[in-house]
Amino acid sequence: MLVRHVAALAAAPTLLVLSAPAVARETPPLTPVQERARAVMTQVVQLTNTERTRAGCPALTVDGQLVTASLRQSNYMARTRLFSHVWRNGSTFADRSEEAGYEKPAGENIAWGYRTAPDVVRAWMASIGHRKNILNCEARAMGAGVAFAADGTPYYTQVFGWE
Repeated sequence: MLVRHVAALAAAPTLLVLSAPAVARETPPLTPVQERARAVMTQVVQLTNTERTRAGCPALTVDGQLVTASLRQSNYMARTRLFSHVWRNGSTFADRSEEAGYEKPAGENIAWGYRTAPDVVRAWMASIGHRKNILNCEARAMGAGVAFAADGTPYYTQVFGWE
């Protein structure tokens, strides 16, 4: 039996300042796992925005810095098998967002074990805290990331932003 878990975290709007220099890099081709992850997260964004527009909220734009923060969280959970908003070193979603260059993070949803994007979005929408993050009409941006543990278990993250 596959156990599925979800968790939500929200933060009061605060101004967090961090500047990060832009670095130009050549992008290598995606591996099949990366292509699968990209397709899943594209669908998560689409389904999240469908839920928001149904509720009368504006669609979220995808922010690259929030994608980076989301991917860091998903990779950490998949690598360590620690399902938590807070890393062992005390790092929070706000810290990871700041490190990625995003100044106003709003909240984070995490989940693991769901095999499809519709499954994970349905689970988030069935949870009061996750639903609140998704349907926060004041949020304007999001990043999403998924990483797969060595055994193929997916770990999902959404990070929402105020700007």
